[in-house]
Amino acid sequence: MNENYLELTVGAVFVYNFVLSRFLGICPFLGVSKKISTALGMGGAVIFVMTLASFCTSLVYHYLLQIKEIAGFKVDLSFLQILLFIVIIAGLVQLVEIILQKLSPVLYGALGIYLPLITTNCAVLGVAAINAQSAREVLPSTVFGFFSGVGFALALVLFASIRERLELAQIPKIFQGMSIALITAGILAMAFMGFAGLC
Repeated sequence: MNENYLELTVGAVFVYNFVLSRFLGICPFLGVSKKISTALGMGGAVIFVMTLASFCTSLVYHYLLQIKEIAGFKVDLSFLQILLFIVIIAGLVQLVEIILQKLSPVLYGALGIYLPLITTNCAVLGVAAINAQSAREVLPSTVFGFFSGVGFALALVLFASIRERLELAQIPKIFQGMSIALITAGILAMAFMGFAGLC
């Protein structure tokens, strides 16, 4: 399949942003976005996991799950797709956890429960499923996964920077806390809708 990499990258980051356009991965988006430092750490972890997950799941999809002929019988293992993708993603998240625990215990502690939640982050599974559904080859799948992670990290850091500024603002009591966070997320999503039609 011939892929336009510019369209693939711009589309993954801006047009079809997993958090602000597809509304996947909202839990870590809202949970880790109170400080820019934790948002950057989570963004880096998500980029790493999405890229490796896209590469590994694409390999599994193309070389294991596609219809094969074994001993004269056609074998279709596509029904195992979601199960195998979740196992691969869980393994990669465990790898990220071990690396962060050794290299940056402070960031590991700050991310808390949200780091293991990358395993069940529907944005990571969504990238793998979209790659499989689009029948992308391994390289375009990996590129799409990387830039989808970049888009996720961009949304996370933008939202965290806005939330840090809101901490200094005088917000009416009724809008304080999660209310203003959800309103801000909605406005940010509307801003990203301006990229619709770009790809």
